[in-house]
Amino acid sequence: MHPTNVTTPFGRRGVSLAVVQRQLDVKAIAAGKSVDKWRVFRDIAEARPVLGLQDRSLAVLNALLSFHPETELVEGEPLVVFPSNVQLSLRAHGIADATLRRHLACLVEAGLILRRDSANGKRFARKSSEGRVEDAFGFDLSPLLLRAEEFAVTAQTVVAERVELRRLREQVTIGRRDIRKLISAALEEGSPGDWVALEEEYIQLIATFPKVWTLEIARRTVAALGQLQTRVLNHLESRQKSENMNGNADQNERHIQNSNTKPPNELEPCFRKDGDDGSSTKQRLDDKPAFPLGLVLRACPEISAYGPKGLVESWKDLMAAAVVVRSMLGVSPSAYQTACEVLGPENAAITIACILERAQHINSAGGYLRNLVERAKRGEFSIGPMVMALVRTNGQMSSQTG
Repeated sequence: MHPTNVTTPFGRRGVSLAVVQRQLDVKAIAAGKSVDKWRVFRDIAEARPVLGLQDRSLAVLNALLSFHPETELVEGEPLVVFPSNVQLSLRAHGIADATLRRHLACLVEAGLILRRDSANGKRFARKSSEGRVEDAFGFDLSPLLLRAEEFAVTAQTVVAERVELRRLREQVTIGRRDIRKLISAALEEGSPGDWVALEEEYIQLIATFPKVWTLEIARRTVAALGQLQTRVLNHLESRQKSENMNGNADQNERHIQNSNTKPPNELEPCFRKDGDDGSSTKQRLDDKPAFPLGLVLRACPEISAYGPKGLVESWKDLMAAAVVVRSMLGVSPSAYQTACEVLGPENAAITIACILERAQHINSAGGYLRNLVERAKRGEFSIGPMVMALVRTNGQMSSQTG
């Protein structure tokens, strides 16, 4: 039974035209329409983000529905519930009175319930001699009946978006992992390509990740990761094609050389041509590891913890550990790439291991590495003294501990 007139709130509460319109709209409920009140409540709970409701508002709505005696909300039947604040607070798990009033106002503002206030603001029902409710003052649940289909559609949309967001977040995680490992592998193995620029672009992209994900942000992020991963794979594919071409050329060259019945003596010394100062040969020799791996690990034992499976058993493991430590120490990709180019990948990894050993005495690991590389370019730096000093230091510490 719906009132024939629009009512306004008791006391100092104002009324908006939107609330007035909702009171008029409930008169348009189809005759005989009925819905399961708990099904509507579940739809509203799913649609909560769209409706702008908090958990406490749902608890208050649940309590209001519990005061309606029937499971079904039926058009033409009394849909006004009139519990006191004390009763409502008990069924809303002991919610404080001020909090209860605030969330009741939220439910009214969201268009889920209507206020039907009496002359003195009390909530009660006036019954006939037969016991039927003739008039009731409290909270009208008619909007739930009116908007049941709307809530159902909204709930389905929210659930579908949640599933899609979960799928996109999984794609972000997988894409982030794949790009990180592909770039790290390329840097560790010295693959040709502008890997430093790709890594910096990757780091900048990761820095834009939000704390709270939305569907639109997730879609943009997946697209950006996909584009970056495509460029990374293109670099790797180009490298593979180049290696295949070089391999074919080497095979052809070996075939031609083998066809020569008088091969040159491989032990014959090679004299430099005019203008060749041997710097290229010197550079190739300098690229080789300056020390055996075992000696490096004696000098820099801490680097082992950052290797694959917590161990460093080969030069490849050491270079992989150096990439992890480089990032941990705050050394930029460009600084480490320059070190690899000047010192060689293995020697650059040794240098990072030495810096890790002395990290507590170094203010800026990145600046320290750049300084060492600049000195190496001028011929003023050698890894030897640094490694041997750490060997002696760690040896003394071991003997004192023993």
